[in-house]
Amino acid sequence: MTDSKIYNVLTHFDKIEQNRLRKYIRSPYFNVNETLMVFYDILADHINANGKAGLLTKETIWSHLYAKEFFNDVRFRKLSSDLLKLIEGFLAQQIFDERPLQKANLLLEAIHSKKIEKLYKSAIRQTQIISDIQNERQASYYYHQFEMQKTLYDLNEAELKRFEKTNVEEIVNNLDYFYLAEKLKWYSAILVQQTLISHEYKLLFIEEIINHISKHTYDSVPLIRIHYLTYLTHAESENEAHYHELKNTLNKYWKTMKLTEAKEAYTHLFSYCSKKSNQGNDFFLREYVELSNELLKTDILWADGELYPWYFRNAILISLRLGEYEWAENFLNQYGDKLPIDFRKNALSYNRALIFFYQKKYDKVISLLHSVEYDDLVYNLSSKSMLMAIYYEQDEYDALYFLADAFKAYLNRHKDINEKMRFNYMNYILFVRKLTKIMPGDNKGIDSLRQEIKEAKGVASERWLIEKLAELE
Repeated sequence: MTDSKIYNVLTHFDKIEQNRLRKYIRSPYFNVNETLMVFYDILADHINANGKAGLLTKETIWSHLYAKEFFNDVRFRKLSSDLLKLIEGFLAQQIFDERPLQKANLLLEAIHSKKIEKLYKSAIRQTQIISDIQNERQASYYYHQFEMQKTLYDLNEAELKRFEKTNVEEIVNNLDYFYLAEKLKWYSAILVQQTLISHEYKLLFIEEIINHISKHTYDSVPLIRIHYLTYLTHAESENEAHYHELKNTLNKYWKTMKLTEAKEAYTHLFSYCSKKSNQGNDFFLREYVELSNELLKTDILWADGELYPWYFRNAILISLRLGEYEWAENFLNQYGDKLPIDFRKNALSYNRALIFFYQKKYDKVISLLHSVEYDDLVYNLSSKSMLMAIYYEQDEYDALYFLADAFKAYLNRHKDINEKMRFNYMNYILFVRKLTKIMPGDNKGIDSLRQEIKEAKGVASERWLIEKLAELE
């Protein structure tokens, strides 16, 4: 029974949520079957016992529910299905209760539908109060504003046009705010995804939207400005002013955004810092660290007490590039157990290997990388390039050439790898091979390869390659 779907679902509830769910199940509005109440208590008690309550089977549960009846598997599965539906209803109700503006709008709709004129004014006033005190200004806020204004328009019509002016402008504007913000948000997400995975998307009106917003600042709707600046940091990455304006705008308005959206927005800042630092811009190394230190004090880098894996990896990589090896080790030891459990093993293994690599403890790196098969594409590609670098450092050229051929085959075989990323790693393989052919002091060969790397327009681990060339001079 502990492997069943319903049992697994209930393990995700803490004690407070269990008590709320119990009240929900015992409410006669949602449930009149007392057997389901007992069934839920049996499951909850077993979960709370943390495995100390003994074996739980369908038959033992049945004996508690129907002591004088033989076990009936069909009825038991129906009972489980009914209880699961109640749990799903409770989950939906929880989200509904957290959205007062949506509830107020639905109340307006219900009053209008039932034509309860005595409630018109009080419901309108209450909806407007809730709207005014709503601190978050995510895209859904403007959608609910659109819904509210639309219902107010219908109420206005129902009251025989008591107001002199209709609110059509508010209806249309709020719909536009919602549409523009969401469209830009998802387009920015696509631009990021296309740096990792090769896939083309077709979006209607995106060029028209970008052209429109480039001519209108939307100062009254900071969310649109934030998503537009996010787009610019990716589409016009050579213009660093977009990054700084996005950072300043986010710092000013992130508390008015839904936390999940604020997290996503700051992710774009980190991504930009990583990209620039990979291109050799050391200013953004320090910028990444300073931004990290500020946001660790907020909820931005955390999700339910867990640290985001992408941030964990980049924070260690940036600190290593700055030569702060002790900080990187301390950070890994302090925050490693804060990573989500599904990512923790790979993340700790890879980042520990990365620290050893910078410390030139190559045998430890090889041992770690050979012991783990990475599910994450970035970790997988990075670990292969790290092994190639180690074989170069150790003059193990036969192993390097063998790995280079296998790495190249891997890049060609996995068609889901973004073409730009494939191109960058193909160049890396090519240039590492060429690096092995250059003798120390061969300034002509060194300058020639350095120029090739510069003109390649995309090379993985470019910084490391340039450092190795400098060492040969």
